[in-house]
Amino acid sequence: MNGFKKFLTQGNVIDLAVAVVIGAAFNAIVQSFVADLLTPLISAFGGLPDFSSLKLTVGQSNFMYGNFINAVISFLMVAGVIYFLVVKPYTHFRGRTAAKVESTTRDCPECLSEIPKPASRCAFCSAQVTPA
Repeated sequence: MNGFKKFLTQGNVIDLAVAVVIGAAFNAIVQSFVADLLTPLISAFGGLPDFSSLKLTVGQSNFMYGNFINAVISFLMVAGVIYFLVVKPYTHFRGRTAAKVESTTRDCPECLSEIPKPASRCAFCSAQVTPA
């Protein structure tokens, strides 16, 4: 029982649980944004806000391809919202705040092997180099 208790209290499991809950809440926000703001905007310009009535009848079978079109459009709008309102700003933010890591090595001028910056002799070809 201790192993199970340890598993449940590990950071990874708790982080995953928090991510699922936040993801579900965020999904509701994005779905509302798409359904309440983007879809009416598209219908204002396109005229047809809902394709669910579109169907193809073959014999006595109805193929409701309009629902599929609605699902594809909804997916593309959700993906666009996620990309432009979450991924792109987050990537920009991460790029600006990323610490610049300075290299601790340099290339030997003789053999082009990687050597420490303060080295005065190359460990690979024994060439004398000026310490940086």
